[in-house]
Amino acid sequence: MSEVYAARRTRLRERCNAGGSAAALVSRPANVRYLAGAAPHGAVLLLGRTEDLLVCSGSPDDRPTQGRPDESLPVRALSGPGGDPAVAATDLAADQGAESLATEDHHLTVVRHRAMRSVAPALRLTDLGQAVEQLRVVKDEEEISCLRIGAEIADQALGELLESILVGRTERHLALELERRLVDHGADGPAFPTSVGTGPNSGRRGHRPTDRRVEEGDFLSVCLGATYRGYRCEIGRTFVIGTSPADWQIELYDLVFSAQRAGREALAPGAACRDVDRAARQPLDSAGYAEHLPALTGHGVGLEIDEDPQLAPAAMGKLDACVPVTVEPGVHLPGRGGVRIDDTLVVRPEADGGPELLTITTKELLAL
Repeated sequence: MSEVYAARRTRLRERCNAGGSAAALVSRPANVRYLAGAAPHGAVLLLGRTEDLLVCSGSPDDRPTQGRPDESLPVRALSGPGGDPAVAATDLAADQGAESLATEDHHLTVVRHRAMRSVAPALRLTDLGQAVEQLRVVKDEEEISCLRIGAEIADQALGELLESILVGRTERHLALELERRLVDHGADGPAFPTSVGTGPNSGRRGHRPTDRRVEEGDFLSVCLGATYRGYRCEIGRTFVIGTSPADWQIELYDLVFSAQRAGREALAPGAACRDVDRAARQPLDSAGYAEHLPALTGHGVGLEIDEDPQLAPAAMGKLDACVPVTVEPGVHLPGRGGVRIDDTLVVRPEADGGPELLTITTKELLAL
């Protein structure tokens, strides 16, 4: 993997040079992970004028995050536990003769930025912007493989839960069991806090589990994800508990299913992000559910669970091949509940079979 990380740093260096900076300081943890592999908590990456360095504090409590480190990258540990790696890296950049240093201003605090200026007053600090995040959008096959394995783990955990007795158990209990199963099957951990919603809580985006117990006739919506080697996937499904679904439940489920299918089918290299969102939104808009829809119907995934691109009405840009995204339209009706169906897919050209579905748990409306 060392050559992969080196190639990523080279691409970033080219962007920095084009912007007039010979050095860059990467401090956002996911970006450090992307460019350097596993790194201790709080570490920063210096793309120096003469040498690249991973700078971390000297605290014995710091341990590398899970994943594969770039063993070819030199590590500079500070002598004491109280030092700031970003400030130390700024000083190192000045010592290497850099005249300017591009920094991730969207991640740095004002206090930290001032400390960096004070340690190297002659060094001109510029804004690196979202350069690393933009590089992260298109994934290589190694990254997609990690997402694929994470999706398999999430599918397995969800499938096992569906085989158990659910009536009488609380949302919180079910969420904790799902997260335990993720780890049991090889995940680093959950990709985000697992959401389990029953009855009037079902279909609510980002619902935090409560002590409400599962009852017969409820909609049960579940949204979970696995982290594998740092990469995060997402799956969401909705079921009916203990009995045949009511007419209104069938109607609402079929609408959300058709919306989600339309969004999936719209995924293609060159497709405008807003057009994919429109495809997923239109069936629900036409049925009169516009006011109940979320602000977006999908987003990118990777080292973070919510990355670019965003699938939203005002989203700019177009999709590229090898970009993993979620398609997750849903409707929540206050006081009644709702439906959410969520898949992780990889954008692929039609010649390669079209979008690759990573999360494969059935989307049939099951009565459990």
